[in-house]
Amino acid sequence: MKWLVKEEPAHYPFSQFVEDGTTVWSGVRNPVAQKNLRAMKPGDKVFYYHTGNEKSVVGVAKVASAPRPDPKDKDGKLYVVDLVPEKPFKQPVTLAAVKAVKSFADFPLVRLPRLSVMPVTDDQWAWIEERGRG
Repeated sequence: MKWLVKEEPAHYPFSQFVEDGTTVWSGVRNPVAQKNLRAMKPGDKVFYYHTGNEKSVVGVAKVASAPRPDPKDKDGKLYVVDLVPEKPFKQPVTLAAVKAVKSFADFPLVRLPRLSVMPVTDDQWAWIEERGRG
């Protein structure tokens, strides 16, 4: 499977993620996003999307661990995964560019803008990755 995760660049930009070399993807509270996070498997590819003013896919990461309970969640309902960065995009792929393509009308990034973890189809992945390479 392929995924997209969203983060505010003022909070954790892709450049910091690259510098860190790995991160625990935590803080996901939405039930649908949690369901998606729990479906991730080691080796799955992940787009890294900057929210806020940027609204762009800026890089590619990979799932490095199986989902596990979030040790900070007292209720035991939330899960986390480890992610590792793979590469930044040469050219960020904007939300506006994605929305301009009719075949993306059903893409969760377009339909459910507040969802923070979402699946990406193979065709969507190929289109975004091609543009990101510049």
